Amino acid sequence: MKQELIEILCRKSFKYSQKPIFKLVSGKMSCFYINCKPTTLSSRGMFLVGNLVFDSIMDLNVEGIGGLTFGADPVALAAAFVSELRNRSINAFSIRKTQKDHGIAKWIEGDIKPGQRVVIVDDVVTTGGSTIKAIERAAFEGLTVLKVVILVDRQEGGLENIREHVKNTTAIITKDELIKQWENSGGY
Repeated sequence: MKQELIEILCRKSFKYSQKPIFKLVSGKMSCFYINCKPTTLSSRGMFLVGNLVFDSIMDLNVEGIGGLTFGADPVALAAAFVSELRNRSINAFSIRKTQKDHGIAKWIEGDIKPGQRVVIVDDVVTTGGSTIKAIERAAFEGLTVLKVVILVDRQEGGLENIREHVKNTTAIITKDELIKQWENSGGY
């Protein structure tokens, strides 16, 4: 499954250049660009992501999986769906980028309650800032974060930064694996 997901990511979500031509959110220029949404929102990508993420957390006793909207949403939903298929129900939740200013002002949407044990997910990590924000907001809402699972690690220090907050942090796929696949395919 992992190899197939790498291939799909390379076809749908990964751009690579010998020169830094891609501008990142930080303003930094990069030789590669990863937008996981074309993969995580495709039916086959969703199937693979859901199974791989669920496999990485199935031994944990958690009630929820989620992260900062929008990158984490398809990852969490796919894993939650697979959890039900495998008779180990885990609810998905979404963490807002800005707090609601009406109704019940809260950071998190979903069937999740304070005191529950959760996994935070994200689609891509560079520095880890968005994922750390999700961890902090989950803690603020009374959730206990047991693990963080990143779909693609850009290998720029993000995992290490996240581990300062949650030791049990892993990535399903690395930038190096995507580049290797891209090179082996002759470029997509």
